[in-house]
Formats: sequence, C-alpha cells, structure tokens
Amino acid sequence: MRSLGSGFGIGLVVAALFVATLVSMPQTSAARETWDRVANIKDAAKRLGDLHRRQGSAGVLKFLDACYRTQTLASEYSAGLESCMAQDYMHSQVLAQIYARIPQADRVRMGTPAPEDIARGMGQRFVATFKQYKISTKEAEKFKKMVDTNGMPIFLKSVFPPQKPGEAGADIDSGAASKN
Repeated sequence: MRSLGSGFGIGLVVAALFVATLVSMPQTSAARETWDRVANIKDAAKRLGDLHRRQGSAGVLKFLDACYRTQTLASEYSAGLESCMAQDYMHSQVLAQIYARIPQADRVRMGTPAPEDIARGMGQRFVATFKQYKISTKEAEKFKKMVDTNGMPIFLKSVFPPQKPGEAGADIDSGAASKN
C-alpha cells in the first residue's frame, strides 16, 4: 500500500491510546464468539471502503453512530458489533493520520478535530463497549491485531488504490502505510 507520508506516525498515537484503553480496563472474561472473526473483519473492511467511496468520511461517521446505537442494544457481543468496532478502528486511525498532516491552524479554521481527539473518542467508545460486554484485555488485543492484519490492508487498498506510474501520488512509498 502507499503511504500518506509522515502523518502516519499518528498511527502510533492511536495504537498507544488503544493500549492505554486496554490497561485501564478491569480484567474480564473472554467473549464467546460463534462466527468467523477474520472473515467478519475482512467483510467489514470491504464494506467500509465501499461506504467511504460513496459517502465520504461524514457518511462513515453517521453510519458508525447508528451502528453503535443499534448493535449495543444486544445483550451479547455480536458479529455486527465487532464489525462496527473494526470499522471504527480503521476509519479513526486513517482519519487521525490524515488530519495529522494538516497544520493545526488549518484544522482549526476548517473545524476538523485534532488527531488525538479522534483517537481519544474511539478509545472512549471502545472502553464502554469492552466493559459492557466484559471483553478481556487479551481478547481486545487479539481484536486489534486481527483488524490490523486482516482489515486495514483491505480498507487502505479500497480507499487509496495503487497508482499507475505517472499518476499523482504514484511515487509515494508503498510500504509505510502498513507498518503502523
């Protein structure tokens, strides 16, 4: 995948906030999933990419809000909620990385949030969800790894397709996006 440049260092901030979220969680039990989690995350990434191309970031945020509102009504952790969370993680990480490339004064003028605020908001949603469904720290870490490994490459390729030589952005380093 191609990189968005040095702004991808904010991915470390997102990941650090994710880990901090896990550390602050009380030890709980593991959820009992009955679905193919890798297939679910891959499907979530594909659907997220499709939605992002059709409706942009604003459409994704609106969808995620509705997704959490409906999926968290269930008494048990579900494939649907896992899909929402995977999409939230992927979108939040990429959005934070993109906004990190915009100078603060420009972000303020445009009314866009700081990358740290995006990461913090996602962390708060995850803490609430992990607590509600008594997801263990170990399971939360496993979820993050599955999304990083199985979902993020699909989403990035969908939203930032490889460029042909000579097209704008084709000379951007193709390996850095997957390193964070």
